[in-house]
Amino acid sequence: MRRLEGVKPRHAALAVLITSIWGVNFVVIKVGLAEFPPLLFSALRFLAAAVPAMWFVGRPKVAWKWVLAVGFLLGVAKFGLVFLGMAAGMPAGLSSLVLQSQVIFTVVFAAVLLRERPRPVQLAGMAVAAVGIVLIALDYGVGSPISALLLVVLGAVAWGLSNVATRYAKPPDALNFIVWVSAVAVLPLLALSLVFEGPSAGVAALSNLSWTGVGALLFIAWISTLFGFGVWGFLLREYDASTVVPFALLVPVAGMLSGWLLLDETVSPLRVGAAALVVLGMAATTVRLGPKPPLAVPEALVGARTG
Repeated sequence: MRRLEGVKPRHAALAVLITSIWGVNFVVIKVGLAEFPPLLFSALRFLAAAVPAMWFVGRPKVAWKWVLAVGFLLGVAKFGLVFLGMAAGMPAGLSSLVLQSQVIFTVVFAAVLLRERPRPVQLAGMAVAAVGIVLIALDYGVGSPISALLLVVLGAVAWGLSNVATRYAKPPDALNFIVWVSAVAVLPLLALSLVFEGPSAGVAALSNLSWTGVGALLFIAWISTLFGFGVWGFLLREYDASTVVPFALLVPVAGMLSGWLLLDETVSPLRVGAAALVVLGMAATTVRLGPKPPLAVPEALVGARTG
């Protein structure tokens, strides 16, 4: 594998393209949530991603217990909570940023469950990022329901647990893995939608479906999920994870910028400063200080993607 100085310009451009797509994806989710109930929308995105792809990627290449575990933690819990939080009022840009607190939870869970000892630079970076998240919470909670923010934070907790499960699974093919994880999430999310949103809400959404809703659904299923993970997996096969992972820091940048440009979301000086703290804190966790690589965070950020 090649390191940073060996990255070809077209591969660097691909990395920027994918992380930009994953950032803009939060805006697309907001658009889709205007037409779908959140749990149904999440179920349909996984259905659209899994069904056409599962016939081409072959059988799962890891044990089913890991596919099921990540399917429930990442597919059902993480995305269900994030979609619920965004439907409750959490802005797209802030969602893309707050969701990156998964780095903190991943390091904590890896320390407890995998006995991985975080380095001092990781702890310092986590502390800086945590300050940024707290500032965002204080700023957001002034005029918005704090429950929406908490739902996204809980989604980050679920993502952190799924990262640890993925560490155990060690999937050799990222695209194959995410397709089967997507397939696992469909039925539980549909069941939750029927129970909590009701069949009438789903029927109303589907009967009044517009091309905007269809476009949003296909974008997050095919462009963000299948295309995004396919290219990301290719880059991880070509280069060290420590070379590819830092590009994921562009996701919240693209998310906040696109939310501001496309949805006219508020970007106050405090939020910009807090966002800078979060990004700098996460960047610090990827720094190499010696021959031994950072333990948990790079693999956590390998999955940095959509909401």
